[in-house]
Amino acid sequence: MSIERRRLSPEESRAAALEAASAILMESGPQAVTLKAVAARMGRTHANLLHHFGSAAGLQMALAAHLAGTVCDSIAEILLENDSAAPDPARVVNMVFDAFDKQGAGQLATWMILSGNENAMNPVVDAIHELVDEIGQGQPDKSMQEDTLTLVLLAMGDALLGEPLARSLGLPRDAAREIAARLMMASPRLSGRIPAEGE
Repeated sequence: MSIERRRLSPEESRAAALEAASAILMESGPQAVTLKAVAARMGRTHANLLHHFGSAAGLQMALAAHLAGTVCDSIAEILLENDSAAPDPARVVNMVFDAFDKQGAGQLATWMILSGNENAMNPVVDAIHELVDEIGQGQPDKSMQEDTLTLVLLAMGDALLGEPLARSLGLPRDAAREIAARLMMASPRLSGRIPAEGE
């Protein structure tokens, strides 16, 4: 007797594929995120995923965009949840560092770039740009852009080299996170030292 599978809508199928791809990324690394592996994890066919993503590179690009979008949405919620109070920089730092390290975004981004798939980073860069535009609306200075650049580069570097480098320098594993949190706490934007326009 065969088991009948429920037919998924295109949106459900894409979401399930990205969830399966995220799990494979965390378990086995970016090179394991293939159409065949994701299809097997979902109990779907290779052709089904090919229809939704076009290629393994398309799947990886969609996964990178999904990870970036999820993190950026969460950061926006934190920064916008209480306009009158300063956001908690350590919370933002931990979220970004976790995305690059524990959720595999750093490995995935590096692997895609080294594989010659630089265009796959466009959705990531776009998601970060949209976040900065949303939370820095109407601000004349560039401190939000500078903070974002610093934080993303620190998180990316920490995901790739943080553990062995900190160990070789005799520093705790979370040293880069702590440095990033201090930098963000000293930020004019996050500390409220930049006056609003017209003040």
